[in-house]
Amino acid sequence: MNRRLGFVAGVICVITLLAGCTPKPAPTPTALFSSEAAAFKAAEQTYRAYVDALNKVDLSEPATFEDVYKWETGERLAGDKKALTDYHARHASMTGTTKIILLRPHRTNSAFSKATLAACVDVSALQIRNANGNSLISPDRPDVQSITIEVSAISDSESRFLVASVSGRSGDPEC
Repeated sequence: MNRRLGFVAGVICVITLLAGCTPKPAPTPTALFSSEAAAFKAAEQTYRAYVDALNKVDLSEPATFEDVYKWETGERLAGDKKALTDYHARHASMTGTTKIILLRPHRTNSAFSKATLAACVDVSALQIRNANGNSLISPDRPDVQSITIEVSAISDSESRFLVASVSGRSGDPEC
């Protein structure tokens, strides 16, 4: 009888210990924004601020690049740093501006920490020239471009986005 009681007590002890060791479910990520609409609004504000900063760049003044960099992260930040530094070193000049003519929400993740926008931008007035005045823009560049903008949250504690990538796209909306 003592052996049986000892066995049962041991089984109960092991079950209790195992129950304490079961993994807890992964926490649900806390949403950075109160709704998808709020996330898309922040994404749009971020992209508009980024384009405004790009439109103010003076390639002869690297200090003006900093306003662009503060709106970027990852791939986009690395790419713009390389391009703007290269243009400055080549004594290039930039005239004209990029105009956003259409900007639409596309998708977001469940925590609203990443969002994608679809846009049409008019770059017809934008020109970049080398030191000799020759255009560095491809003659095949379309005046209006269809792009996808991906933004990512700075961190889980801030409700602010940075532009992570900008790439060409096809599909709705048609530009």
